[in-house]
Amino acid sequence: MVARLTDHPGVEVICRDRSTAYAEAGRLGAPDAIHVADRWHIWKNLAEAVERTVIQHRALLREPENTAPVHAAEPLERLEPAPRSPDEPRQSGRLSSRVREQHAAVHALLDEGLGLRPIARRLGLARNTVRRLAHAATADELLVGRWTGRNSILDPYKPYLHQRWAEGCTVARRLFEEVRERGYPGGESVVKKYVQRLREAFPHDDPPRKAPSVRDVTSWITRRPDRLDDDQAQQLKQILARCPALDRTAGHVRAFAELMNDRRGQDLGHWMERVQADDVPALHGFVAGLGQDLDAVVAGLSLRYSSGAVGGHNIKIKMIKRQMFGRANFDLLRKRVLLAA
Repeated sequence: MVARLTDHPGVEVICRDRSTAYAEAGRLGAPDAIHVADRWHIWKNLAEAVERTVIQHRALLREPENTAPVHAAEPLERLEPAPRSPDEPRQSGRLSSRVREQHAAVHALLDEGLGLRPIARRLGLARNTVRRLAHAATADELLVGRWTGRNSILDPYKPYLHQRWAEGCTVARRLFEEVRERGYPGGESVVKKYVQRLREAFPHDDPPRKAPSVRDVTSWITRRPDRLDDDQAQQLKQILARCPALDRTAGHVRAFAELMNDRRGQDLGHWMERVQADDVPALHGFVAGLGQDLDAVVAGLSLRYSSGAVGGHNIKIKMIKRQMFGRANFDLLRKRVLLAA
């Protein structure tokens, strides 16, 4: 590198990582050039420090166990949801909605002075149907009857569904497949509706959520907040509430990200002082590393120069070469990556 810089005088800016070897070569080969620490590598080093902090507190990543008293499971014979009374009008379903709409339409036309025959023609209904709707003061009168309490095709299989529900199986599709294997002749929708009634009457506690990994939490802390989905943001919020050290670390990361995105390299010293005054040992190591190459880091956080895109293309080329092409022609790989970029 020294020889190449010497053979090509006039280099004004050297954008590099913070390797001491590259720094020394740049000073020897182009003594007047400005050294700019690449922002991608700076952020990578910060993420590594965050990961070490997360590892130190990994015991707090898991949600605390629920210490509330556990209630005994409902006896199987009590798992039957309360049946509808035959005297109770049906409040939902396609039939209920249709009857209510027709009743309202018929009575609206009656109020306009139309007779039953014109109403039947206008609504496309049989005259007897219009007569029943007209004679009912409310739609509920038409929704009470023998059909509201009729037997279900699912009745012979409900004891089995109750048993499986008590055992923790609450997936309607799976329960449908199981009762179908036992001779149930009906459709899946009937099972789904009954499972929904069970779910409303006898809710199961949600299973404990798997603890996020160190890599997950590190990624959430070092990622833009608007790129977290709702579940990730909620989990991170809970973890930071349980672990003050990670909460302070996340605060320092956000402040550094703002400093870097706004090109406020002149404020780096203040940020480093705040970190050093805080009890976050892993970030102390990151700050010490910045101090060893401070001028280049300040330039990297202030100037527009960055070699992150070039480094990313190089990594992509190497990955493709290793995974897909073995020792294939390197120029062909480079063209493929640059065309895809």
